[in-house]
Amino acid sequence: MAHIVVLGAGLGGSIMAYELRAQLRPEDTITVVTRDPVYHFVPSNPWIAVGWRRRDEISVDLAATMARKGIAFKPVAAERLLPQENRIRLVDGSDVTYDYLVIATGPELAFDEIPGFGPHGGFTQSVCHVDHAEQAQTAFETLLKNPGPVIVGAAQGASCFGPAYEFLFILETALRRARIRDKVPMTFVTSEPYIGHLGLDGVGDTKGLLESEMRGKHIKWMTSTRVKQVEAGKMTVEQINDDGSVKAETELPFAFSMMLPAFRGIKAVSGIEGLSNPRGFTIVDQHQQNPKYRNIFAVGVCVAIPPMAPTPVPCGVPKTGFMIESMVTATAQNIGNLLRGKAPDQVGSWNAVCLADFGDGGVAFVAQPQIPPRNVNWSSSGRWVHLAKVGFEKYFLRKVRKGTSEPFYEGLALKVLGIDKLKETRQG
Repeated sequence: MAHIVVLGAGLGGSIMAYELRAQLRPEDTITVVTRDPVYHFVPSNPWIAVGWRRRDEISVDLAATMARKGIAFKPVAAERLLPQENRIRLVDGSDVTYDYLVIATGPELAFDEIPGFGPHGGFTQSVCHVDHAEQAQTAFETLLKNPGPVIVGAAQGASCFGPAYEFLFILETALRRARIRDKVPMTFVTSEPYIGHLGLDGVGDTKGLLESEMRGKHIKWMTSTRVKQVEAGKMTVEQINDDGSVKAETELPFAFSMMLPAFRGIKAVSGIEGLSNPRGFTIVDQHQQNPKYRNIFAVGVCVAIPPMAPTPVPCGVPKTGFMIESMVTATAQNIGNLLRGKAPDQVGSWNAVCLADFGDGGVAFVAQPQIPPRNVNWSSSGRWVHLAKVGFEKYFLRKVRKGTSEPFYEGLALKVLGIDKLKETRQG
């Protein structure tokens, strides 16, 4: 008999629990430990921020679903992982022990690394959490009444650039619909070395597609840019040369700003030698297994992945939905192997498949593998991307409510692109 614990219940943790349930023997048990008993569909947060969705429309009460699947559910935040003891200390003073652990916590948001940054006492908004998105909506309503300059983008060390582009164009669409776009100058500020880099050195023609969209919508941009500090209505930024020197320092006025922060691992699993890297992300091998603590696996944004190449301003590597799904499936099957006395043998494909909605259009891309050189390097744009993103939202929320685990992104790639190699890579 074995007890498996999944730490976290976001996009990766929820489906991790469902896929593990199918891999367990009758005598095995599974427990999900999470600080939030309600799942929120993070990709819909940009819509929340402009009033196109409500919180209840993108939320799922996980306790009932987990109970139907025979999964124990403990909605208490972790205080500290003690891997030598196979134990997690929770903030309420209780402990959870495990035979196998899957870390799926997502990231901690590093707003504190920049003075005046972020929604917690700072002056910029965020769409990283539904609470932030609701706060951003309040600021958006103020912008509608008192139009002024807007800054959207991603700070140094950020690794999730897609939502920044999404929100930029969704906000632009919302301002046009409100008939005040002519009163709102917009600037995109990013740590990327060029528009459309995305932490992936571009995919297909993302550079050309996104630059064209910005030109067509009269949006200015600043690349290789570091945010120095933020004050009420003013952001101080530094543009960085290729050699790391400061090219120029600029003060940008704003009436509204949404900037994505850098990520780091949560405190409960950070600073553990052999488990986490200096940023607190969990170290795993090709089987999603930690090299030191062999009964610990990790999936999702909390996994340590080195940057592709040096950039003038640090850029992290994103973990897209398809990549996370492949991590989950490989991990579930590898734990299933271990329970039956076999060695882990499944490897996640780590391909990137992404839908970036722009409100009335969008950009989609597929990178196989995520790190170049690639076998598939494709991007496209059109209204179909917006419709596909809406369909994905409805599909995934239904999947979480019902407790199913069939992969979405792989099916999308196969149907839209006919890329059979994606399936072969995942299986191989």
